[in-house]
Amino acid sequence: MSTPSENFAATGLNLPPAPTPLGVYKPYLIDGKYLYVSGHGPVQDDKSLIIGRIGDALDMEQGKLAAQQVGLTILSTIATHLGSLDKVKRVIKVLGMVNCTPDFERHPYIINGCSELFAKVWGPENGIGVRSAVGFGSLPDNIPVEIEALFELA
Repeated sequence: MSTPSENFAATGLNLPPAPTPLGVYKPYLIDGKYLYVSGHGPVQDDKSLIIGRIGDALDMEQGKLAAQQVGLTILSTIATHLGSLDKVKRVIKVLGMVNCTPDFERHPYIINGCSELFAKVWGPENGIGVRSAVGFGSLPDNIPVEIEALFELA
């Protein structure tokens, strides 16, 4: 059986730098056996953010890739602060927020970019938790996707 770290390595993807808070909050908090991760945006390898509204500047596929990038950013926070993805047992909950035009209705499709990544890292049993995917009129810095998550520690 592969570890989450091995599963991630098999994706061929790389982790961007873990973001540092620009406001008054913690990027993560451990409470007993639970890891709460604050809302993350799509940080790229050069520390810049993907920006743009889905249904306007970005299409659905670009939005899904942005959600995958948010997932990578969350994984980076876990690996940076906990030392390894292997310290997480499973995904419990994902809340995906989509910056989109009022007529856009495919929010779950966008957030699948992150959910599919987590399923690859922790497997279909532990990598898929409960989820909400909702649309917003705007998000900080005009990012297309923000995601927060709750994990159970190993």
